[in-house]
Amino acid sequence: MRTTPFLVCTFFLFLALSERSSSGDTTVNHAPPEPVNILFIAVDDLRPELGCYGSKLAKTPCIDSLASNAFVFEHAICSVPVCGASRASVMTGLRPNHSRFIKFSSRADEDAPGIPIIAEWFKSKGYKTLSNGKILHKNKDSADAWSEKPWRPKRDFRDYQEAKNQMIASTKGHGPATEKGSNDAVYADDEILERSLNDLENLAKIDDPFFLAVGFFKPHLPFCAPTRFWDLYSAEEIGLAKNRFTPENAPEAALHSFGELRAYTDIPNEDYTAVPDSMQNRLRHGYFACVSYVDHLVGQLISKLNELDIAENTMIVLWGDHGWQLGEHNLWAKHCNFQTSLQVPLIIKYPKQTENVRVKQVVELIDLYPTLCEAAGIASPNHIQGVDLKKVTNGSIRTKRFEAFSKFHGGETITTSEYSYTEFRGKQNSHSHGTMLYDLRSDPEENHSVAGKSGYAEIEEKLKSRLDSLRINAGISILER
Repeated sequence: MRTTPFLVCTFFLFLALSERSSSGDTTVNHAPPEPVNILFIAVDDLRPELGCYGSKLAKTPCIDSLASNAFVFEHAICSVPVCGASRASVMTGLRPNHSRFIKFSSRADEDAPGIPIIAEWFKSKGYKTLSNGKILHKNKDSADAWSEKPWRPKRDFRDYQEAKNQMIASTKGHGPATEKGSNDAVYADDEILERSLNDLENLAKIDDPFFLAVGFFKPHLPFCAPTRFWDLYSAEEIGLAKNRFTPENAPEAALHSFGELRAYTDIPNEDYTAVPDSMQNRLRHGYFACVSYVDHLVGQLISKLNELDIAENTMIVLWGDHGWQLGEHNLWAKHCNFQTSLQVPLIIKYPKQTENVRVKQVVELIDLYPTLCEAAGIASPNHIQGVDLKKVTNGSIRTKRFEAFSKFHGGETITTSEYSYTEFRGKQNSHSHGTMLYDLRSDPEENHSVAGKSGYAEIEEKLKSRLDSLRINAGISILER
C-alpha cells in the first residue's frame, strides 16, 4: 500500500531572509499537513521583464498578482540558453557538461539515461502526473514518466491561425516573424489552456495528489497575439534596445548572427545583416503582446484552482526556460552567454502562502527538482545537483557565495550576485578563445567587459579557478554540495 506524500507545511515560514522586511510576524500553522498538488507552468523564451520584476513596460497583471503572495527569485539562472537542453536540465536536476545537454534538441532520456525526470520520480511516489504543451522539447522524450501520454495540440504553434499565413509559412521559411492577430483566432496555447482547465476539473475529483505540467509556447517566435493584447502597447512606448552595440572588450565568440530569427520571411537572411529599426520596434511590440497574452492564460489557470477550491493545497511554480535578446548587443533570440539570455523569471507560491518574499540570491533552475521534493515530503534522488531553495532563503547554505553555472557550446559562464564570468573554449576544451567578465554592480547590462583589467585580476582568477574545477570534474556541482 503506497504512502501519499505530504507537505512540509512550514516551508514558507522560513522567512528569516536578509532581504525581507522586518515588519510583521508569520503565524505558525499547526494544522495537519495536506497532500500537495503541483501546478508546474513553463513559459518559452520568457524574460524576467514582468511587472513583478520591476518592468514599467510589461503589462502582466495576472503574474504580478501571483507574485504578490509568492517567492519571487530575482536572480534565477538557466543552465543552457536554448529550449531542449534547458528543459532537459531542469527536469533531470543535472547541469550540462561536455557531452550532456549541448543541443537545442537535447533529450533527457538520451543525454541522461537511467535518470528519472521530475514527473517519473513523483509518479513513483503516488502522484498523477500530466504534461500539456511544451515541457520537454519533444513529447517522445521520457514519455513513460507521465501517468498519461504527454499531450500537445495538433496545430503547429507557428501556424498563425490565418489561412493566408499558413500558406506563406508552408512555401517560404516560417512565415512572418510578427503579426497582430484577430481576437477570435484560436492559438495553440488556447488549446493547451483548455486541455489543462479540463484536466484540473478531473484532477480535483481524485484522491491522489497531482503534478500537472503546463507548457505555453508564447512568447516564442513568431510574435503573434490577439488584437486586445497587441493594443495594450504602442510603438512609441516600446522603442528599441538601449545598448545596440557590441560590449567593449568582448570576444567575437560572444556574438552570433541570430539564425533563429532569420528563418522568418520578413527578416534579412544574410548573416550579420542588421534588422531594420522599424522591424526591431515591431518585433519588440509583438514580444510584449505575447507576454501579456500568456499572462492572461496563466491567470485563467490560477482562477480555475480557486474555482475548484484546490488552491489551498496546490503549489504553483512559474518559470521560463531561458531569456531572450530583443536587440541588446545587436543580438536576437537566445544562444549566448549574456545575462539577457541566461536570466529567467522564477516564481513559487506555496499552499496557504499569503506573503510576498523577494529572494536576491543567485539560484539555478536545477534547484526546482529538490525544492519540489522537499515541499511534497519526498526524498530527492541521489543524482540531484541542485539544492532545495528553502536552504537558499533561510541562510543554511553559503548564500553570500552562491553561484550559477551555464553552458552554451564552447561558452561557460559563472554568475554570482556581483559578477558574470565567461570563458569560450574550443570543442576539445583544450584552450580558451576569449573571456568576459562583467561587474554586475556597476554594469548590469554587461556593456563593458573588465576581463584582463588590473583591478579585477583577483576576482577573475578566483572565478577561473572554480570554472576549471568544474570542468575537470564534469558534472560535479560548482557549489561543492
